Amino acid sequence: MPMTVEQIEAEVLKLPEQARAELLGRLMRSLADTSAMDPDMAEAWAQEAIRRDAEMESGSVAGIPAEEVFEELRSKGK
Repeated sequence: MPMTVEQIEAEVLKLPEQARAELLGRLMRSLADTSAMDPDMAEAWAQEAIRRDAEMESGSVAGIPAEEVFEELRSKGK
């Protein structure tokens, strides 16, 4: 039997922060249909992602723990 979304979330939250970030990037790329996107727009999004990643790596921007993000999303869905 396949895992539920809740089961997958529980397992993902056990991963170290860096692994969760990498997984998030992979999931976002799997959803992005850049073939239908304007090439200039795709490039702009790629540059934005690189900029944000650099900010996180340098420590100039603090991330929000995944647990907080998921809790906020759950509370908005109620």
